[in-house]
Amino acid sequence: MTCQTYSLFFLSVIMIYFGRFGNSLILAQLQNDIDQLKADFNSSHSDVADGGPIFTEKLINWTERNEKRIILSQIVSMYLEMLENTDKSKAHVRHIYEELYTLKNSLPDGLKKMKDLMDLAKLKMSDLKIQRKAVNELFSVLQKLVETSTSLKRKRSQSQRRCRC
Repeated sequence: MTCQTYSLFFLSVIMIYFGRFGNSLILAQLQNDIDQLKADFNSSHSDVADGGPIFTEKLINWTERNEKRIILSQIVSMYLEMLENTDKSKAHVRHIYEELYTLKNSLPDGLKKMKDLMDLAKLKMSDLKIQRKAVNELFSVLQKLVETSTSLKRKRSQSQRRCRC
């Protein structure tokens, strides 16, 4: 896949994944809009290929549907942030922005979950107060982990018992 097709591929994955578009006519229009956006950003410049893709490569590790909703919602927000500072008087920019905004609104839980993950990453686990709080919550966290693990085992054993006729 060339650098020129990354953005269409990514947008197509998002839109089809969330059931927003099944119509190839809309994707064809978005292809034209994205081609114009590429020209605006001069995305055929040689440095675009440096370091590989920035978004599509990240999707490989996110396999479960709910996981993908989290990462995709964050990526959609980043596209919206990028387009916020562009000339929205251009029809193609406005169209892409509107479609992404609609997608963002269909992903309300993903942004909250992503924020929770970022907040966890910021915790200073060397702080004594944080350590005390963490120790107080340890039993509850382990309970949730055991419940989740038991639930997954149950689902796996139930799916193995089903007749595959």
